[in-house]
Amino acid sequence: MAHLLTAVRLALVLPVALALARPTFLSGALLAGLLGVAIASDYFDGKVARRRGTASAGGQVFDHGTDWLFVTAGATGAGMAGLVPFALPVLVTVAFGQYVIDSYVVHRQKRLRMSAIGRWNGVFYFAPLVVLAAARLEVWPWLTAALLMVARLISYALIVSTLVSIVDRATAARRA
Repeated sequence: MAHLLTAVRLALVLPVALALARPTFLSGALLAGLLGVAIASDYFDGKVARRRGTASAGGQVFDHGTDWLFVTAGATGAGMAGLVPFALPVLVTVAFGQYVIDSYVVHRQKRLRMSAIGRWNGVFYFAPLVVLAAARLEVWPWLTAALLMVARLISYALIVSTLVSIVDRATAARRA
């Protein structure tokens, strides 16, 4: 069941990315709905796996890999539309790659080795996508421009926090 929830999010990667890259691809309401489904699936997949006793290292990789693909594709689509800087999906990819290599190669663990900064970044990587979807709803025209600016500002903050996370993970072994 948990894998099914993660698979739902995986199936939404392409439509959400296309909708962010090309605003006419989906309505703002449908984009917001798909993002809501994706976030709900991310919230519940781990809870379901733990409750059913099916949580595993492979499930964790599937979940986190799907999260990475979802937010990276969404941010790339938004970057193609000029809504967020392209540095965001690039740095998310670098950080995720570092996360996997650090866990399995450097520390030779059988599970992904999370960090506090990386965990919070993972949560907030969805934020610019949600704000952009809210802007597409065009409830009040004056709010649309403000939301677009908020999404860009969040993206810059995530670029900084991702750089901090990359440096933190790279220097953690030396500090230990």
